[in-house]
Amino acid sequence: MHKTRLALLIMLAGTLAACGETSTLQVSDGTGPTPKLPEPNKTLIPTVNIAPAIGWPDGVKPTAAAGTQVTAFAEGLDHPRWLYVLPNGDVLVAETNAPPKPDDSKGIRGWVMEKVMGRAGAGVPSPNRITLLRDADHDGVAETRTAFLEHLNSPFGMALVGNDLYVADSDKLLRFAYQPGETAIKSAGTTVVDLPGGPLNHHWTKNVVASQDGSKLYVSVGSNSNVGENGLEAEQGRAAIWEVDRASGQHRIFASGLRNPNGMAWEPQSGKLWTAVNERDEIGSDLVPDYITSVKDGAFYGWPFSYYGQHVDVRVTPQNPELVAKAIAPDYAVGPHTASLGLTFAEGSTLPAPFTHGAFIGQHGSWNRKPHSGYKVIFVPFEGGQPKGQPVDVLTGFLDKDEKAMGRPVGVVIDKQGDLLVADDVGNKVWRVSAAK
Repeated sequence: MHKTRLALLIMLAGTLAACGETSTLQVSDGTGPTPKLPEPNKTLIPTVNIAPAIGWPDGVKPTAAAGTQVTAFAEGLDHPRWLYVLPNGDVLVAETNAPPKPDDSKGIRGWVMEKVMGRAGAGVPSPNRITLLRDADHDGVAETRTAFLEHLNSPFGMALVGNDLYVADSDKLLRFAYQPGETAIKSAGTTVVDLPGGPLNHHWTKNVVASQDGSKLYVSVGSNSNVGENGLEAEQGRAAIWEVDRASGQHRIFASGLRNPNGMAWEPQSGKLWTAVNERDEIGSDLVPDYITSVKDGAFYGWPFSYYGQHVDVRVTPQNPELVAKAIAPDYAVGPHTASLGLTFAEGSTLPAPFTHGAFIGQHGSWNRKPHSGYKVIFVPFEGGQPKGQPVDVLTGFLDKDEKAMGRPVGVVIDKQGDLLVADDVGNKVWRVSAAK
C-alpha cells in the first residue's frame, strides 16, 4: 500500500508540475519597497515546482560574491537550521526538523504536501539537538563539536541573557542555566511560557530574541495554515510576535497578521526590531512576495484577510473588513515564494563593500513558483535605518544545472571574527563567508 501511494504521489507530482501556471514577472519585480502585485492566479491545481534535495557533491560549494570567499565552517551535521553565537565565540547550531504533527497531514492536500516537502529535504526526523561548534584556533573551521543540549522538541531560536540561555522549542520557550565556556548543558530547563503547538502545528519554527536591556523576549509564532483553511480558532496566538516578560513569563501579542515570521534582529541604527516573513501560497507564481519589515508595537500586517496592506484575499471566509482597514504594508519585499527565513544585520561584519550596512537574508527557496526563486543568501543595503536600493547576491549556486538542490540556506549570523555563517539544512553544513584574501 505504501509503495502504491508513493507511486501515485510521483505521478501526481509530475501532473502538478505540468499543470501549474508560470510566472509572468521577474523575482526583481516582486522586490523592494513597492513590489508589483499582479491579480491573483488561483488555479485548480496549485503550482508545485520542487527542487529535489540531493546534497553537495564532493568538492562543490556555493558561489560567493566578488570580494568574498566561502568555505565550510562545519560539515556532516544533521539538518542544521539556525545559528547563535555566544559571547566567547562558540557557535550554537540547532539541528532540527518538524515535530510530530499528525493532524497537519490529514486529507489529500495534507498527505501530498507532506510528501512534497519530504522530496524537498524537509522529511527527515528531527535530531532535537543543539550542537556547539568551537573554532579555538580561529582558522575558520570548527575543530570541536559537542552535543550542547539534547532531547529537545524541534528547537529553533536561541538567545542568551546574562547566564540564562533561552531556547524556543516548537511548543514552549525554555530557560537553561549557562556557564561561559561550557560545552554541554546537562541540567534540565524550565518552561518560561507555553507556545502554540499540538498535533496541528503547521509552521512549527519558533524564534526568540532579547530586548536591548534584556528585560523582554520576543518570540515569533507562525500561522497554523496557509490562509486560515484550518479555521481561525486554530490560529489563536499565532501569525504573531509575542512579547514575553523575562522575569514573570507574562506575555502579550506585540504584532500580528504576520503569516510566518522567522528571522528577527535589531536594526543597529534605529534600534527597531525587524523580522523576515514568509507570505501566503497558491495564488500564483508572482504572489505573494515574502518580506522583511520593521515590527511596530500593536501593528496588524494583514494575514490571513489581506496581504501587502489591504489587498484582500478572497479565499478567506468570513472576512474581517474592519481589521483589513487597519492592515499596514511591510517595509521591503524580497521576492515571491523565496522562503526568506534567516535575518541578521551587518553590524560587526568584516565583509567588504557593499556588504557593510544592511541585512543578510537566508532564502530557503520556493516550491510554489515556476521558475524557482530563492535558494541563495542576499544582502539588502540600509541607509538611515531603512532599506535603500536593490538586493545584492552574497551566496548563490545552491541549485545544480538540473535545478536540484545541493543545499538550502536558512539561518545567518555574524561570528566573532566578523564573518558570515550560513546554516545549510540540505547540505548539512555551516558555510563561512569571509573577505577574499
